[in-house]
Amino acid sequence: MAYQGKGMPGHVHNYRPAQGPSIGQPPTQVPRTVPGAPPRTVPGQQPRSHPTQADVRTKSVLKEAVDAVVNSFAKHTHGYGRVNVVEALQEFWQMKSSRGADFKNGALVVYESQPSASPPYVCYVTLPGGSCFGSFQKCPTKAEARRSAAKIALMNSVFNEHPSRKITDEFVEKAIGDATKSFKQGAPGEIDNPNTGIGAFRFMLESNKSKSMLEFQELMTVFQLLHWNGSLKAMRERSCTRQEVLAHYSNRTLDDDMRSQMALDWISREQETPSVISRELAMAEQELESCRAAGRELRFPKEKKDILMLACSQLEPMTASMC
Repeated sequence: MAYQGKGMPGHVHNYRPAQGPSIGQPPTQVPRTVPGAPPRTVPGQQPRSHPTQADVRTKSVLKEAVDAVVNSFAKHTHGYGRVNVVEALQEFWQMKSSRGADFKNGALVVYESQPSASPPYVCYVTLPGGSCFGSFQKCPTKAEARRSAAKIALMNSVFNEHPSRKITDEFVEKAIGDATKSFKQGAPGEIDNPNTGIGAFRFMLESNKSKSMLEFQELMTVFQLLHWNGSLKAMRERSCTRQEVLAHYSNRTLDDDMRSQMALDWISREQETPSVISRELAMAEQELESCRAAGRELRFPKEKKDILMLACSQLEPMTASMC
């Protein structure tokens, strides 16, 4: 999912059959983020419905798609038999690095287990290009959760190698054309001017030619977060041009310093508007859970949740208990 704030069009697709299955078990309702905890709600929001017949079918489709890719990968690497998806995923990205792919943080695949004292367990995996996926199954062990996350990440990594996923001149022109139609913009002057939304989108794509969409993901997530956090609006008010903003953040990594700065912004908002963090956190958690269960790329909602949780941890004890 690319930056979709005002004046910043674009959409990054990833391979994502509609819903996550539960391998070896009948499809069940997606577990809450914290087992046993009451679901978070947003005022005016309707309660989540039980799985429909369509949900059951789409969960089965995702299981078949993931297993097909993993089995195919096994046949072409270690012969017939089971493949260690965790090792295979790491080897895949090391192979890309050895062939010249440039990753800001190296070729290491990073796993993060969600704290939980009992199953089902959840694990997230972040790829060298910045994309993030989560375990899409109901996992009885932490090891199984890691394998589940590695499976969906490996499937997307392999799919990502298709030529249509590379940022080329043809890809840029098509993406700009699609964005122009969607936003009803695109006069010749706007398309080539990096100070317009459509021009800024073009500038970002052209600055990342030869990369794949998964490798492009971290930069897109940075700008999604800057919009969500209100940072882009603040920079516009200080008369910063889009070109200046793009040039600055194109070389920034999404690190603890950036998260801390955004957490401080949300603490300030909480002091002005009590409970704003808890409401925003409830929406971020719901979005994250939906993406995880559906096997979608989820770096943006995960970063939102992490930033808001960091803000909660720094609030006064009485306020923090409401997060």
